[in-house]
Amino acid sequence: MKKNLVLKIMTTSLALIMMFAACSKKADTAGGAAGKITLTFHHFSTEQEVRDGNAGATAFRYAIAEWEKAHPDVALEQTVLSNDDWKVKAAALAAANDLPDVALVMGMWTKEWVANKLIVPLDDSIKASPHGAKYKDGLFAPFRVDGAIYGLPILATGSCTIVAYDSKLWADAGFPNFPETWEEVEKAGAYFKSKGIDTFAFGNGGQWQINSTFLSAVGDRFTGSDWFFNIIDKKNNASFEDKPFVDALRFTQKAFSTGLFNKDFNAVNNEAARDYFVNGQSAAVICGNWDITYIGQNASPDLKARIKFAPIPQPDGAQATTKTHAAGNGMGLALNSKLSGEKLELAKDLILYITGPVFAEYLASNFAQTGACAVDNVDLSKFDSFTADFYRFNENPICQIYDSFMDGAVVSVMNIGLQEMLNGAKTPEKVAQESQAAYKK
Repeated sequence: MKKNLVLKIMTTSLALIMMFAACSKKADTAGGAAGKITLTFHHFSTEQEVRDGNAGATAFRYAIAEWEKAHPDVALEQTVLSNDDWKVKAAALAAANDLPDVALVMGMWTKEWVANKLIVPLDDSIKASPHGAKYKDGLFAPFRVDGAIYGLPILATGSCTIVAYDSKLWADAGFPNFPETWEEVEKAGAYFKSKGIDTFAFGNGGQWQINSTFLSAVGDRFTGSDWFFNIIDKKNNASFEDKPFVDALRFTQKAFSTGLFNKDFNAVNNEAARDYFVNGQSAAVICGNWDITYIGQNASPDLKARIKFAPIPQPDGAQATTKTHAAGNGMGLALNSKLSGEKLELAKDLILYITGPVFAEYLASNFAQTGACAVDNVDLSKFDSFTADFYRFNENPICQIYDSFMDGAVVSVMNIGLQEMLNGAKTPEKVAQESQAAYKK
């Protein structure tokens, strides 16, 4: 995934831990008052993020303020740092077994924190909550260990596998609604070729794009999520050489060899690909959420009004899932295992409230973005068609982003192999074999 591909946390010295402990009071801390129960809470939704227009941070701070209003008997001591500073501090506090009452955990830290008994499972709390069923189950994946959930996903959901398309061009090709199968895509491709434009723009110059922005979703259509989690958890003898995954590789190679994409897709990056689309050189672009703002800002007013969004059409022969797109929230709220009694119950209530419908509904109604909970009957009338259709796109079922979970060494071998496969230098079977060999190591 483009953002936060690899985060290496170095061993933190005692001096660093003591330094952070000394400066743990935040710029906007509500100190514990006499007679009040105090909860400590760390996050990185700063006031500056709000001023910069960060929708997730704005909705998150709104939800926190609403919870505080409803709990005047609780002093919520918030330590709010920048993202980078928070990562260092969180690692230091975890190493010292000194997490706050409510801690922000990265998905890649969850197993370690659970192994060190720093945080507690939340399954019973979710089930007991009146809105527990509204959480999108797929978003819990980074925070699951041995089947139990240890974190509630926060902030806005980001997708890595989005098709942004010019609806007029596809209507002219005979598809007033975007194709649902790859066979239909190939039919439309013949029309676009006759017009001298590519069907899709894509950029894999950085090698990660084919993994995050294509294979993560396509692979899920063939294998389903059980195979993926068996790979991650090393269970049930799951292998990259299993037929469904090899079939996904075969489809990927075929899709990129039939002239539907720009010829230089393996040389240019995603920034160039989105420019191809914005400049009318392709009828669609396959991209990630990090490209959407740029496309909206740089497309002509006429093109922006025509742009719609869809999941990758169903590959030939894929039967495990349909319409999935690779998405997730890599950060979650966890509870310190030292909590007990009334403080524990209040902390549970806090994290369920600020990740639940109050947050999601504020995010949807004010910014047309999606959170961890499903929201019914969102009024999208005040947003332009570009924004409203992107919100609707995010209602499609999600699957997991491969390189957010897989070991970095495996991802590196796979990404290199995939690029060579798309160049015709390797077979899908060879890529699967090499990925499995790296996985065994």
